[in-house]
Amino acid sequence: MPAILTLNGLKVVIYPADHRPAHVHVQGAGFEIVFDLNCPDGPLDVRNIKGNVSNASIRRVAKLIVPSLSTLCGAWRDIHGNYK
Repeated sequence: MPAILTLNGLKVVIYPADHRPAHVHVQGAGFEIVFDLNCPDGPLDVRNIKGNVSNASIRRVAKLIVPSLSTLCGAWRDIHGNYK
């Protein structure tokens, strides 16, 4: 499983055998949040949440990865081709 980024202890992952649309799995201590990237310009949308994580934490995680949207969309394109 390729970790595309690590931000403040969170692992941002794009699985090579995953499906479209473009999205990332953000893994933290006891949780995973899946964000649709809506490439190339966003905005991020929460698709799925596993584990116990507050809404405030979800917002903090989203704010952490937004500056890397271009990098993440590029990584998705490199691994999977089209965004949708």
